[in-house]
Order: sequence, then structure tokens, then C-alpha cells
Amino acid sequence: MSLRPVKQVIQPKLTMEGAGVKLQRAFGFGKTKEFDPFLLLDDFRNDKPEDYLAGFPWHPHRGIETITYVLAGSVEHGDSLGNKGKMTAGDVQWMTAGSGIMHQEMPKGDQHGHMHGFQLWANLPASLKMTDPRYQDIPSSAIPEVTDDDGTRVRVVCGEFWGKKGPVEGVAADPNYLDVSVRPGQRKRLKIETTRNAFAYVFAGSGTFRDSSDPRAVLTEQAADPTAPAKYDVGNRSLVLFDRGDEIVVQAGDEGIRFLLVSGKPIEEPVAWYGPIVMNTQEQLRQAVAELQTGSFIKHR
Repeated sequence: MSLRPVKQVIQPKLTMEGAGVKLQRAFGFGKTKEFDPFLLLDDFRNDKPEDYLAGFPWHPHRGIETITYVLAGSVEHGDSLGNKGKMTAGDVQWMTAGSGIMHQEMPKGDQHGHMHGFQLWANLPASLKMTDPRYQDIPSSAIPEVTDDDGTRVRVVCGEFWGKKGPVEGVAADPNYLDVSVRPGQRKRLKIETTRNAFAYVFAGSGTFRDSSDPRAVLTEQAADPTAPAKYDVGNRSLVLFDRGDEIVVQAGDEGIRFLLVSGKPIEEPVAWYGPIVMNTQEQLRQAVAELQTGSFIKHR
């Protein structure tokens, strides 16, 4: 087994999107090669309704898939296909924008005004950029959860893990999307296919990701053992980008740790990106913008 080195620890940046929603952007609009096939991850966690109720009114998407995972509150959505619905705590929506879709997402807090969720963007390969749009709305009850002997709990949103298969299917990036909770003080090894790019996003508790090979890291165990692995101590709202390998090791802190563990097979194609539209060339972007202006953006029936 080879331990994945930690490439980088990233702190998200406060960003405003939609009609004035304040959120934390873990990554996006850059570093497309390192995160390929993923493009962006937003953490829309907020306790102030005035910072999120304006929501994300009607806007277009083309060439990508968006994955929305709600932990608290709810998100009402509608689209140009005539779909309407509401996501509540634990629900997932996987939207394939494909050739183009118009939709809106309007968040609401829970009884305490708390709103929390994530949106991840996954790229589509050139062969599927103009595929028909579709939705997969997954209720919380349909997402399998598996608990290991030491109490480590994993919700399998997409992909396969510990013998469980997530309900989201037919996604071009073929990702593994896991919600992992490790109990206080526990150390856990988690396998990831070597060919995939992978990252972890910590959103509760704290802990340490161990790195067996990076000499640039701060060696917190160096005094006792100069050959000991580097330890990257991370807390709430920290993104850990991994290099190649087939497993990661995490040590939970005194309060435990909970994080998204996401991996996918790189597409390795050119990326031309303009807001919610992601294509392969600048000419394709110009065409998409022209179609928005002329009202011919929506291709599906």
C-alpha cells in the first residue's frame, strides 16, 4: 500500500454568488488540472438568513454536472425542464446540465435559521458536453450508510465503498463521493484508487492527515523520530488536496472529524470556462453566450 502525500492544504475564501448569497469557496476558477475532473466546491453554511435567502435565481449551465448535498435547512429548485422540488437535510441532487439548462435554487434555513450544504461541480468530457440534461434527486433515506467496527461512519453518495454502492449512477466523472465521520482519537486508513485525483474537505471537528513522503511539511514528530511521517493538522473548513497513492490516513482529534472524501478519474481535456458554462474551446464559449443572447441556448425538447 502507498500513502498519498498531501499536496496542499487550502482554506476556503469568502465569496458572494447568486443574488447575494455569502458562501465559502474551497476551490474553483483555477487549478483545473490538479482537481480534474472537479471544477469547484462551495460550502454554503450560514446562520444569518439575510446572507442566503436571496438565493440563486434563474441562471444557465452548460457542459458540467452539479452535485448539491444538503445538511441543514432546505433548497427549493426549479428548471427549464419543468422540474420542481425541495431538498432537505441529507438529500442529494445530481444535475447533468449537458447541452444547457436554466434553473434556480432558493435556500431556506431550519427552525433555528441554520443553512448548510455543499455544491460540487464536475466537468463533462467533450463527447458529453451537449448531451441531454437530466436530474437525479436522491432522498436521504436512499443513501447507504456503513459503520466500521471502530465506529467510523461513511455515507456513500456516489461510487462504491466498503461493500456499499451509492444511489447516484451514470455520472461521466465516475466519482466516489463519501461523507466520512471518524470518532474522537481514532486513526483510520481509507482506500482510494491510485489513478484518481482526490481531496478531503473537513467541515466538522479536527484531525491530522499523515504524509509519508513530503519533506517540506512541518514534522511535528520529528524530534522523537526524524523518519516519522509529516502530520498536517486541519480543522473545520479545510481542504486537503492529495497526490497519487492508494490510501489516506486520518487521525481524528478530541471532537472527532467529519469530512467529504471525493475522488474521480481525470478527463485530461482543455477547459474553457466562463461562469456557469464550461466547454473545451473559446469558440464554444462564444457560441454559448451568443445563444443565451438570442434565446437559442436550450437545446432539449
